[in-house]
Amino acid sequence: MKKFLFTIILLLILTYLKAAYLLIPMDDSQQNHLKAYGIAYWILQQEVEVDWLLNYQGGSFMCPYHDLIEKECVIRGVTYQIIADAQYSAILVEIADPQVNMDDVKLQKAPKMAVYSPKNKQPWDDAVTLVLAYAEIPYDVVYDEEVIAGVLPLYDWLHMHHEDFTGQYGKFWARYKDADWYREDVKANEEIAQKLGFSKVSQCKLAVAKMIRDFTAGGGYLFSMCSAPDSYDVALAAEGIDICDFMFDGDPRDPNAQQKLDYSKCFAFQNFTLSVNPYEYEISTIDIDPARRVLNPLNDYFSLFEFSAKWDPVPTMLCQDHTQLIKGFMGQTTAFRKQTVKSNVLIMGESKALDEARYIHGEFGKGMWTFLAGHDPEDYQHFVGDPATDLDLFPNSPGYRLILNNVLFPAAKKKKQKT
Repeated sequence: MKKFLFTIILLLILTYLKAAYLLIPMDDSQQNHLKAYGIAYWILQQEVEVDWLLNYQGGSFMCPYHDLIEKECVIRGVTYQIIADAQYSAILVEIADPQVNMDDVKLQKAPKMAVYSPKNKQPWDDAVTLVLAYAEIPYDVVYDEEVIAGVLPLYDWLHMHHEDFTGQYGKFWARYKDADWYREDVKANEEIAQKLGFSKVSQCKLAVAKMIRDFTAGGGYLFSMCSAPDSYDVALAAEGIDICDFMFDGDPRDPNAQQKLDYSKCFAFQNFTLSVNPYEYEISTIDIDPARRVLNPLNDYFSLFEFSAKWDPVPTMLCQDHTQLIKGFMGQTTAFRKQTVKSNVLIMGESKALDEARYIHGEFGKGMWTFLAGHDPEDYQHFVGDPATDLDLFPNSPGYRLILNNVLFPAAKKKKQKT
């Protein structure tokens, strides 16, 4: 009997020793997709390489087993599986099959994160900072002073907060010019601009936009949502042109501003028309929102494109999800008008029925950028002053997963271009 028990114990020990890897599934079996990204980032912080298994069980993560990693998964409520060497090898063989649309991308280093965001309190929340905090991924906040001082090259990844780079304060003047938060925002931005040697806020924002452009050109990864992509490209196109009316900068706009725009300076957009009406809550015709034909929010969806994991790993990484259909969500810039999207820009998510792009990507110099339309993936129509989304209620949000794909993306080992 003792010999039999000894044999059983020995077999259990040997089985455990063969359980050399930890798999974090990202399909519907995962109880907290968002915190799973945080686990992957935390593992990278421990200088442990992570396999990102593209299109395998929703874009799963795999790494060498360690009891500390297992404990961290338990603490954060992330679903995981302990697998043996043979299972690990079998997964890699399955993924390597040229007949299947899967690939294994090595994540090697935790990217250093920065969020471009004002230091004064805003009456709205930012989905990116919400999900970074929820997933426990650290980031630094930088704003105009830090950017102009030249800190961006210290980071791998930058998110542009819901900023208006045109100096028009988000076109909130008509509705909120008497609100305390609006007055404080104008005052704070004017003080920063003057401190940095600019006579106008629009000039300061343009200088910041150009620094962000240089950061991207130098190899940085830029991610932005809502009004920032729209206003960013408009500001670059309007370099040296006054597009701000007197209520924004104290003097009239250039009446010929539209004809002077230089679309070649833009990352993503072209052939757009400026919104010159100060009472209109729009910056340009890049945003399709005023003309949208969505009568029922329950019918507002956009679909992700499927890319070849082995030949197009970049868009494949950025589109990893447990569903191809993403709930739509509104924002100051709700959707990108396809007619204004440059032909060399990759559309990764669209609503074909509405002829609108929602999720786009491109290269600039040595770097890359991704723009996602809308304000909050789990708050269909977020108004000024609304409470922040409680992500404990949406741990499996497909829309928030798109944000976190972009967070981990810079950690991937660059592959040689296939020919």
